[in-house]
Amino acid sequence: MPTQRTDGPDFASSSLPRHLLRGVVGFGGLIGSVALLPVTGPVSLLMLPAGLLALRGCPMCWAVGLMQTISRGRLRQTCEDGQCRLTVADRPQKERPSAPVPR
Repeated sequence: MPTQRTDGPDFASSSLPRHLLRGVVGFGGLIGSVALLPVTGPVSLLMLPAGLLALRGCPMCWAVGLMQTISRGRLRQTCEDGQCRLTVADRPQKERPSAPVPR
């Protein structure tokens, strides 16, 4: 019986608009904290923690979460007899393209 692997970190948001909003707030906070430094002085650095909080710590984690949010519900990974396959979930089984997933 095939099983789905869920043993990796999950950075996805509940919806794509919500994830994109987090990105706008996060990157806006990071860029704004540096760009406004000459105008407002060290006070602009208060935007830095807000930006990092919105991105959940790092811009790369946000980017990985974007890919997970987009693929959530569309791609399924199943492992059977030591081989894992990635399949598209919204098509009938015989029409689904599949590719081996490296371990």
